[in-house]
Amino acid sequence: MTSLTSPPKISMEERSQRLEKLRRTMAEQDIGAVLIGSTESLRYFTGLVWHGSERLVGAVITQSDLVYVAPGFERSRVESLPHVPGEIRVWEEDESSAALVASLLPQGSLLAIDDSVPLFVYNALKREISVDRLIDGGPLLRGQRLRKSVNEIAIIQYAMNITMEVQRKAHAMIRPGIAASEVVRFIDDEHRRLGAKSGSTFCIVSFGETTALPHGADGEQYYQPGDVVLVDTGCRIDGYNSDITRTYMLDEPTPEFARIWAIEREAQQAVFDAAKLGATCASLDDAARAVMLRHGLGPDYKLPGLPHRAGHGLGLEGHEEPYIVRGNETRLEEGMCFSNEPMIVVPGQFGLRLEDIIHMTSEGPSWFTLPAKGPTEPFA
Repeated sequence: MTSLTSPPKISMEERSQRLEKLRRTMAEQDIGAVLIGSTESLRYFTGLVWHGSERLVGAVITQSDLVYVAPGFERSRVESLPHVPGEIRVWEEDESSAALVASLLPQGSLLAIDDSVPLFVYNALKREISVDRLIDGGPLLRGQRLRKSVNEIAIIQYAMNITMEVQRKAHAMIRPGIAASEVVRFIDDEHRRLGAKSGSTFCIVSFGETTALPHGADGEQYYQPGDVVLVDTGCRIDGYNSDITRTYMLDEPTPEFARIWAIEREAQQAVFDAAKLGATCASLDDAARAVMLRHGLGPDYKLPGLPHRAGHGLGLEGHEEPYIVRGNETRLEEGMCFSNEPMIVVPGQFGLRLEDIIHMTSEGPSWFTLPAKGPTEPFA
């Protein structure tokens, strides 16, 4: 296991640099202001972490100013939380937050709206600002978040190291008769013990035939000798996510499981090998499906085979751009992070997913965690 030293922090200076980069792009695209809601983009650009509700809390960023927007009774709380310095403007309970936002928008200019704000925020803005001045801010915000900095990569690596150690411990504690829920609790406890204060952000533990359900099954399960085991989990450090899946057998693998495991690992390696700077995201998904087709699986999303995309981006959100999926012509660039998980589902028997995360360096792809070694050896 890689040493779990303290992770770096994203400084307010780095967040200020992000804001300046955003403003340069706004100027290039002639955008007067950007509204960011209580979303991960608010954390990314300002450091302010706020859970969304029916009351708008966010930030309006113009080419010269940063103004926080909040209910009047929440001002003191906003002031107490870490954030890039900026004016705080408030609206009272009988006032319109949309009207306040509109008053901050330069005359006649475009407002780019965070694509993660609720629809009610957009509908309220339509009553204050003509629709032709409201544009989708998703490409602007997510386009910048797409390429991770050195510090972001280091934080994700730290989170990955924790989750890989938790995966090892979970593998060692599974025994006949153990309930999946007990393994889930153990994984949560271990994430907390190793430094992820909120525990597991998610956890799927499946045994036997239920491993064929990509996101697990409702109800309790108990491990029996000869079962396939699938464990998919992650945690969050300073907002950044980890995500690792291992599928294995504790006993001697059946010939069919060993065969499918080898195909899965080959497909995963094909995705990695295809992940060259400048390659399209779609070409990585194509590489995984080509392996499966050669082995008689698929085609396309047909089963036995790969029922979903080959991967997803990862950062402040567990699933974000870039998506490794057919039709996505986004080209890989340095700093992009994404999962490599071309799952194989054999209906009525088992599902097999090996998931590790890739980040793109100046030289090409690099693993955050090394892939599994074999059908009964889930760790390199």
